[in-house]
Amino acid sequence: MALVNVVNMAVLDNPANFLSSFSFEITFECLQPLQDDLEWKVLYVGSAEDQSNDQVLDEILVGPIPVGINKFVLQADAPDISQIPQDDILGVTVVLVTCSYREKEFVRVGYYVNNEYTEPYDEEVGPQKPLDMSKVQRCVLSDKPRVTRFPVQWGDKDEEPQQAQLTIETANVSAAAREGGQMLEEAKGMTLDEMEGDDVEQEQEDDASVDLEEEEEDDVSVEGKDMMLEDVAMGCDEVPATGSEVSATVTME
Repeated sequence: MALVNVVNMAVLDNPANFLSSFSFEITFECLQPLQDDLEWKVLYVGSAEDQSNDQVLDEILVGPIPVGINKFVLQADAPDISQIPQDDILGVTVVLVTCSYREKEFVRVGYYVNNEYTEPYDEEVGPQKPLDMSKVQRCVLSDKPRVTRFPVQWGDKDEEPQQAQLTIETANVSAAAREGGQMLEEAKGMTLDEMEGDDVEQEQEDDASVDLEEEEEDDVSVEGKDMMLEDVAMGCDEVPATGSEVSATVTME
């Protein structure tokens, strides 16, 4: 049984300019005292074709964790545009929020992100490059995240060599990047409304509870996987309420 369950995750300040920070208000429940901190990480998929363009936007340790319901705001810098191919800046991509305990990831939440140029341009030739980033709007499709959970050891830890811990950490980042690429592959041919359709949950535990409120465990079939990503319709219809920005501060409720 997981000792930490993510109850809710809200995307703040959304939509926003591409160069603005990401802000996630995270609510989670801790069922028993933890000996170590939780590590939260934000990853941005820079290109569906090349994982080397993916970026870790921020990673923080949160703790000590009191038993009960906890809430904090996780902020991460905008992606470094110099690491993103110009042709991949606009359109649909993915941002991932992960949490690990003792270098082992136990939950991953993925969101589709739509980056749209706000100034009119010729659809056949595209906007002038290099892009004026002040005119690029980022919209996180926050209504229907993809949640994946993994079983981890919560009790007394065995002593592991430092190299083994580094290998686990690298594997966590690589696995998250692969999932981001998979989400982009599934997005080919989907409209934004379809991306915000039914919840998609992937359970890696035999006895896992639903950690996000109002989540359902339906298996969702994805249509149009073979269509091109550029066929995805642009837009952002709903704007969640903006919340406060208190970075990496845990409060009890």
